[in-house]
Amino acid sequence: MMRRIEGGTLLMGSEEFYPEEGPVVEVAVAAFEIDETAVSNAEFARFVAETGYVTVAERPLDPAEFDIPEPAGRAAGSLVFTPTRGPVDLGDWRQWWRWVPGAQWRHPRGPGSTIEGMGDHPVVQIAFDDAVAYAAWAGKRLPTEPEWEWAARGGLVGARFAWGDDPQEPDALRANTWQGRFPYLNTGANGWIGTAPVRSFPPNGYGLFEMTGNTWEWTDTTWSTHESADGSGHCGCGPDATSGDRVLKGGSHLCSPDYCLRYRPAARSRQSVDSAATHIGFRCARSVRGAM
Repeated sequence: MMRRIEGGTLLMGSEEFYPEEGPVVEVAVAAFEIDETAVSNAEFARFVAETGYVTVAERPLDPAEFDIPEPAGRAAGSLVFTPTRGPVDLGDWRQWWRWVPGAQWRHPRGPGSTIEGMGDHPVVQIAFDDAVAYAAWAGKRLPTEPEWEWAARGGLVGARFAWGDDPQEPDALRANTWQGRFPYLNTGANGWIGTAPVRSFPPNGYGLFEMTGNTWEWTDTTWSTHESADGSGHCGCGPDATSGDRVLKGGSHLCSPDYCLRYRPAARSRQSVDSAATHIGFRCARSVRGAM
């Protein structure tokens, strides 16, 4: 199901948290439609069944193009989050990310994992081309970064979070995020460790679910910085990105205030278009005819 979002002037970005989010700029957004939820495993499975599509993570890679040791580099696979045994240097993402041959959307943590019984969870291990292909099949497209942020704010102007300025409402979690000490202790958000089913957490003011937390979501916007201290805009959630990268929005179930406070509408991360991981999914948008 999609929701129509009326257009307006977005105060895009934030100057409170990470340098790549600033400065705040005014952006005109035309009316559009956007999915109420991220695309689920069941929905993506229907797409694959009808088209025979093979995702990027299922295709063998050229190890010369990736920082992956042989022989794993030649095998199809993807990045899998693996909790550490205790505290580690939070500046080194390799402490908790592993390249796992055979990891893909049907087996998000590797060959021994499954999505059986998880049809209503957001699909993950999705690269940019996978999201674009699904959207085209569905007669939709990916949202732009301004559209995504406008929708995520749910009508709130300048609020830190999709529900207001407080990290959470008293005695109520509003998003599926890391609970505990990252990356080794997670007590679960409302019982969920990893992804939660779509519609598990309260919707925002526009009736959209899990716009922040649960999974990072692809946008169709090519990465560019506002004004960043180091020009990278990279949150350390995975490998360094390259030119032609796209903007991810929304944060994920791995976001933790002590490491990655990015479950906010203004938060953004730079992602290589050929990378998939256990915390990256997407939702679709559609233009409104005649919208100004």
